[in-house]
Amino acid sequence: MKSTLFLRLASALTFLHAVLHTVGGVFGKPAPGAAQAAMLAMQTSRFHVMGVTRTYADFLLGSGLAISILLLVESIVFWQLGTLSKTDAPGLRPILAAFLAGYLALAVNSYQLFFAAPVIAELVIALCLGLAFVTYKPAVSTGPVRP
Repeated sequence: MKSTLFLRLASALTFLHAVLHTVGGVFGKPAPGAAQAAMLAMQTSRFHVMGVTRTYADFLLGSGLAISILLLVESIVFWQLGTLSKTDAPGLRPILAAFLAGYLALAVNSYQLFFAAPVIAELVIALCLGLAFVTYKPAVSTGPVRP
């Protein structure tokens, strides 16, 4: 049951991460000064790529929205894994290990290239995934299984 609780918590935290990333990161306005000037340059320099005309601001927006979508999908997957952990937690361990490694890598990436808020969020989500991995307890057998 504890693994279910930790996966539900990871789901909620990942959903919150998606919302805050979208509101602050994707649709947030740059601060006046250098950040605003950089954004203006990204918005006004258009170029052709693979048959379309885009700006670096388009790529930034598209990448940011893609991350928000993936975080939202992960929050749904974590919730579903919480349900599955009630009956098949051992089978979920490789999946949890993959997500755990991914969130640890995201935390390193965020530490090197962004700032503290996403690092903290990703480490707490990784902690929940790690705790879900280690707290699984097999169901107590009630007797022989009959075909």
